[in-house]
Amino acid sequence: MGVLAWIAVGFIAGLVARVVVRPGHHLGCLGTIAVGLVGSLVGGTLGNVLSGDGFDVAAAGIVGSILGAVVILAFARLGNGRPPS
Repeated sequence: MGVLAWIAVGFIAGLVARVVVRPGHHLGCLGTIAVGLVGSLVGGTLGNVLSGDGFDVAAAGIVGSILGAVVILAFARLGNGRPPS
């Protein structure tokens, strides 16, 4: 998969996660892409841990990326000291 495809998947995953979690602060375009890309790694790793049968991290796809990004934003929201709204 090319670099532009990774960026596109990261951006889409980050946007969907921001809509679901509502982080309470402005991430910007690069922050959204970063959350999506890191979310892809988290989603793939969680899939590997939960399945236990050699789940391929690269096969997480857009759903794994979104779920990973939601997890990241949810933990970030919990850690900022404000109650969830």
